[in-house]
Amino acid sequence: MRDATLRPVGAGVVTALVGFTSAFVIVLAGLEAVGASRAQAASGLMAVTVLMALSSIALSLSTRLPVTIAWSTPGAALLASTGMVDGGWPAAVGAFVVTGALVLATGLVPALGTLITRIPAAIAQAMLAGIVLQLCLGPVTGMAANPWAVGPVVLVWLLALRFLPRWASPLAFVAAAAVIAVHLVRSGTPLDAAALVPRLELTAPAFTTGGLVGIAVPLYLVTMASQNVPGMAVMRGFGYEVPWQRSMLVTGIGTLVGAPAGGHGINLAAISAALAAGPEAGEDTSRRWIASVTSGVLLVPIGIASAALATLVSLAPEGVVPAVAGLALVGTLAVSLKAALAEPADHVPAVTTFVIAASGIAIAGISAAFWAIVAGLVVRGVLRSHRARA
Repeated sequence: MRDATLRPVGAGVVTALVGFTSAFVIVLAGLEAVGASRAQAASGLMAVTVLMALSSIALSLSTRLPVTIAWSTPGAALLASTGMVDGGWPAAVGAFVVTGALVLATGLVPALGTLITRIPAAIAQAMLAGIVLQLCLGPVTGMAANPWAVGPVVLVWLLALRFLPRWASPLAFVAAAAVIAVHLVRSGTPLDAAALVPRLELTAPAFTTGGLVGIAVPLYLVTMASQNVPGMAVMRGFGYEVPWQRSMLVTGIGTLVGAPAGGHGINLAAISAALAAGPEAGEDTSRRWIASVTSGVLLVPIGIASAALATLVSLAPEGVVPAVAGLALVGTLAVSLKAALAEPADHVPAVTTFVIAASGIAIAGISAAFWAIVAGLVVRGVLRSHRARA
């Protein structure tokens, strides 16, 4: 009986630590890219961390299933590649509000969720691959600009990938933290104690065309296609049928609540879901929900302490933080490219989508991610209609 409790608790601790440390720098980078100040980005990180923790606890306790809620890592990567839109940070916050409303509507109107699943996997995954490509170049550009600082981070990541693959990204961050500490000691840079204190920075949302079409729509699509739908599939693979409507309602409301504080969105976990729902959480599948609850309980204080981590990241030497973010997304890039090119008939539409998403262009104030989906669907439709006539 003791082992039946300790194993899911241990799995929950791993889920929380791996889930947070492997991607929080991507969240900070994304929020700052769309106009957040350092304090606003730290507030957004705290908001999504605490909300995903509370949502995991609520859903797991109410369903007795290992339901894990996470922030949208692909969504954060999208923000980083999109950059500031017309209206600046308030417009981005407005886009987060709309995204939450769309997720909430997905829970209330099942047909909307069905429509999302009809987006061809090749197009959705190609868009994601294009979004993360720019971030994945971080280690390369970092090594060129500052090899003595970035090199140790890359080396630790590579060795961990060989011997402890699950901990590769967290250990890369640990290496980065060591590099930052050495840099601070050598440079004599003082720490601002006030910046270490957690606080929410509330922003009134503004609604602009660039924010709605350039951020909200792509953020919703990438969150649904790359997080919520795969998250359901992962859980189903372990024999759990997660209540779709309840999950969308909880994550939609959570996204709405967190938006004014800078949170870009929460959703069903995909990768980290396997840590809490898999065999590592114990042989008794009826008790694995303890892992998700444990993860949520641990993430609450981690989220509250995230202001200190954001301050640490802001003091990093050149190239270190982009390198950590890029290394964390290498696996996502590989999986996305494989899925995008899985069907030979969709190679050209997928590559079209990938190239446009990776270009980072903005037309009429609307981000490349939106145009990538449109172009990919148009090319796919033209080619399929031609084959049908032939």
